[in-house]
Amino acid sequence: MIKNSLKLTTCLVVTALFAGSAYAADTYGPFPVTVKGYDGDKTSSVSYSGQVARHVLHDSLKKLAGKGDGGGNAAELEAQMLSYFNGSDQDLPIIAPVSKDGFPVKQTTLKEISAGKNIAGKFYDGAMPAWPGGMTGKEVVLHMISQAARTEGGYDPVNGYDYAQLISKFTMGAMPYNQAVDNYLDGKLDAGVKPNGEPYKDGAYYSGKEHVWDEAFGYFGAAAHSLTLSAEDNYNIAKMKDLGTADANGDGVIDLKSEYVFGPAYYAAAADKSGKTAYLPTIMQAFIDGRELIASAEGKNLTGEQRAQLQGYAKVIADNWEMVLAEAAFKYAGSVYKDIAGITEASDDAARAEAFRKYVKHWGELKGFAMALQSGKNNLGKTAVHLNRLIGYGPVTLDGTFVSGLDADGNFEKNRKMSWNSYQLHMLRVQELLAESFGIEARANDATAELAGLVDSLSGDGGAETD
Repeated sequence: MIKNSLKLTTCLVVTALFAGSAYAADTYGPFPVTVKGYDGDKTSSVSYSGQVARHVLHDSLKKLAGKGDGGGNAAELEAQMLSYFNGSDQDLPIIAPVSKDGFPVKQTTLKEISAGKNIAGKFYDGAMPAWPGGMTGKEVVLHMISQAARTEGGYDPVNGYDYAQLISKFTMGAMPYNQAVDNYLDGKLDAGVKPNGEPYKDGAYYSGKEHVWDEAFGYFGAAAHSLTLSAEDNYNIAKMKDLGTADANGDGVIDLKSEYVFGPAYYAAAADKSGKTAYLPTIMQAFIDGRELIASAEGKNLTGEQRAQLQGYAKVIADNWEMVLAEAAFKYAGSVYKDIAGITEASDDAARAEAFRKYVKHWGELKGFAMALQSGKNNLGKTAVHLNRLIGYGPVTLDGTFVSGLDADGNFEKNRKMSWNSYQLHMLRVQELLAESFGIEARANDATAELAGLVDSLSGDGGAETD
């Protein structure tokens, strides 16, 4: 979390990377079946297909968020989106990721991965003050889904919302990040919860702690062999560009259960491409080392020393994952800052509309990741308060207004204005806040060097905001 823990995290990472282990694995699995008395035919105890199914539900939901026709299909589309959010008794088709030329995907329906899964039951449902209306996290995303279904292509130019980006980036924190760091790598590592000396459930081929750790890994979204690959390789797999690298078993198709790279791991790789960070290999190594430690207990309950070591690996994962989200928010704050220049310098209305569309997309990514950061284990306190104030409920739109709340009927209100230059200053303040609070290092689209000059240019404009 927060910058003052960075040195401790780095120390733990170095220990994890170089201490070695009895297994010395560089892939996540296979790991032996250690459950006492198991007499089935399974030879590996690894299982996280449910988490993969939820990543696919998320990817499909994001795709659907852009399918609105401006209101005509709103009811039908909202129902379809909710079937992916809430789950369905039917075998839902995978909408994303799907096969493309040169990158065939093995599975085409959700039940080919795991049956009975949903996003709703695993979604952060604490307070989410970053969105208007005083809602919980789950209420916010349901509000977004409803609004998305009424737009054309997920785009609301009046209020400045790109719902595919908002839903996706917020969900990336509120579901996989929240479940991993505030559940499986937290309370479920307690000695009396899902003990390693017992099967996770009756008849299971994996122990309590084995499956708890696997589920956390599944939520990270890396391929089982991601540690053997470069940041560029992992990034390209998520972009569906490199079949040879992705296809670990050489069968000619990509198995979403083990060979694909989903959102959280993708953004770790994206930051690592800078050459300044190693988020993905650090997180992967901690997951592998933790799983090896559990396997080494050979089906017995973990000792106090073993559990403390496992919690150390969990802290490495949680700290670095939080920094990945902060890096993404930092990047998109820089994008929004640059996009404003494109809007103000546009030569005609068509160019301005195109620049504004790009700006709205990037703002949705910024806002979604800022909300994702607030969905984890750590209470970000005043950092969250300042982040929400600077970003706002919505971006400055073409008439200078921005969303300031919801009325009694749930409609967006826009009764405040801000200049473009002032909102640019907000974006630089966001970057400054994220850098100071989280100690991030990749810092893509870093524009903070322009902060002092912009402050000087605004010193006589009479204030950043008007009623």
